[in-house]
Amino acid sequence: MAALPEMMTAIEIVGHGGPDVLKPTRRPVPKPGPGEVLVRVRACGVNRPDVQQRLGGYPPPPGAPDIPGLEIAGEIVGLGPEVEGGWKLGDGVCALVIGGGYAEYCTAPAAQCLPIPRSYDMVRAAALPETFFTVWTNVFDRGRLQPGESILVHGGASGIGTTAIQLAKAFGATVYVTAGSAERCAACVKLGADRAINYKTEDFAAVVKDLTQGRGVDVVLDMIGGAYLAQNLNSLALEGRLVIIALLGGPKGEADLARVMVRRLTVTGATLRPRTVAQKAEIAASLRSRVWPLLDAGTIAPVIDRVLPLDQAAAAHHAIDGDHIGKIMLTVP
Repeated sequence: MAALPEMMTAIEIVGHGGPDVLKPTRRPVPKPGPGEVLVRVRACGVNRPDVQQRLGGYPPPPGAPDIPGLEIAGEIVGLGPEVEGGWKLGDGVCALVIGGGYAEYCTAPAAQCLPIPRSYDMVRAAALPETFFTVWTNVFDRGRLQPGESILVHGGASGIGTTAIQLAKAFGATVYVTAGSAERCAACVKLGADRAINYKTEDFAAVVKDLTQGRGVDVVLDMIGGAYLAQNLNSLALEGRLVIIALLGGPKGEADLARVMVRRLTVTGATLRPRTVAQKAEIAASLRSRVWPLLDAGTIAPVIDRVLPLDQAAAAHHAIDGDHIGKIMLTVP
């Protein structure tokens, strides 16, 4: 263990509510447990689950830090017992964490750490874990997207959306997306989307049917939930798969279940944060072997809208509800 301070700066949630409940505080530097590393955080990502935690709708799992932040990048400065994977002090890593990312130091399971891609700085590296873990497990594992198939991605200009566009295209799919403005639609097409649908002015289900000559898409990646349920099912091809990863439009919706049966549709969903370290380690291993070479080669890359210092976490949360394109990041001095 390197010589470390006893206390660190972190951002805490002082009460459920708007972004201004995010306040800098002083906390003890955490100690890595078995199989964990301690990371000196240089950058962290801001994600929708952080917003939901701030609002009180997504409490940390038992044993998780109350400090928000699910993805980090920095240097390993401490090793807990039983750490595997060859990590050593001084290694640069990015990591998916269960919480605690908005801080100067954060523990991470060694199995959820990944190397910094070639030529990446810490900000770009910290923009990877949450969206890439989420997209990989939901689009390719649960959604079973195959080369030559088609996918509809809702929220195409978000961090998840910009990642899904690039990964789906890189693995040979046709990609359609929805976004809420002409600027966002144009950004999605520039990233590789075959067609961006402005959901404020177009009926996305009707457009998808027209684009596919009535067939529909093989996979829908949805973060809206109940409000889009019927339209999503109507957008799917025979044996299509609807994968729900968020509920921004509410948890309940009405749909024709006969359509699910007759067209042999699959409706599934998942959350990432409560999964075990072993389950997340499997995702990390897949990313390292199949996706990290694409990052190293510059074939795909995270899209970063803006970068703010840690003490402006409240401003970052204000921004995530705006018209940003891609990720919002925090740097840690």
